[in-house]
Amino acid sequence: MIDTAPDASLLEIPGRVFNIQRFSTHDGPGVRTTVFLKGCPLRCFWCQNPESQSPEPALMYRQDSCTRCGRCVRVCPNHANRIENGELIIDRSRCTACGACVIPCLAKARSISGKTMRVGEVLHEVLKDRMLYQNSGGGMTVSGGACEMQPEFTAALMQAAHAEGIHTAAEMEGAFPWPVIERIARHTDYILYDLKCIDEAQHLRGTKISNAHILENARRLVQTGKPIRFRTPLIPGFNDDPETVEAIAHFVRDQLHLSPAAHLELLPYNNLGEDKYRRLGFTGEAPCLERQSEEYLKALNARVAAI
Repeated sequence: MIDTAPDASLLEIPGRVFNIQRFSTHDGPGVRTTVFLKGCPLRCFWCQNPESQSPEPALMYRQDSCTRCGRCVRVCPNHANRIENGELIIDRSRCTACGACVIPCLAKARSISGKTMRVGEVLHEVLKDRMLYQNSGGGMTVSGGACEMQPEFTAALMQAAHAEGIHTAAEMEGAFPWPVIERIARHTDYILYDLKCIDEAQHLRGTKISNAHILENARRLVQTGKPIRFRTPLIPGFNDDPETVEAIAHFVRDQLHLSPAAHLELLPYNNLGEDKYRRLGFTGEAPCLERQSEEYLKALNARVAAI
């Protein structure tokens, strides 16, 4: 870790944060605090945090908690809410996620995902668990969305954490020009890097963007010598077949010259984000997939170990 105090101006750099999760155990070594940033260029059809895609704040609405009291209708400055036939209707084209309707909602059916925070404010939250990091070998992880969408804020937060002796990790998507990746990696002790699939056409179908930058940046990051762990979120019907998983493992072995068994982690599908699509007023087809069985996961991991 770097042991040079950052310029005080770094602590004033603003960023857009949508969650700070304490006591994380799956986002790097030890117990960690994970800072989730807004904004992502990918449009994965299975996205677990759809509220992170836009860099702007987003209104989250729990219909099953709403009492239809009408308070939100009265306070909205943009007239985005109305009640028709006993149902609360939100006109998302009018909503600016200003948050005026959140406090008056006594049922807590409304919340705003995403707020502007300065580096110093985030660091204050991270430092609350300093002793826990020291005892477990943990620290702070910056995730997203994609932390690369806010490179100035991410790099400044990493520098400020280092000045406090906090271990840093970054969860990267990699779909950015190398100077952006390198700027963040320079201040990062440990890198978590997504590899969703190797075939470019398949990647385009699932995420709406090419993986050319992702694969090239993976090669460059390995050359820096930074500790790195590649992770593949297994999505039913998209990339959880043996052939796709083996192609990823071969890329790690043959292109990156690393052991897949030691550097590639397969993540079973997580459906905890599916309800978020409804809360965001998503009008398309939200994901509705089933987690892989333990037996199937064991078989895939055995294939990776054999490569």
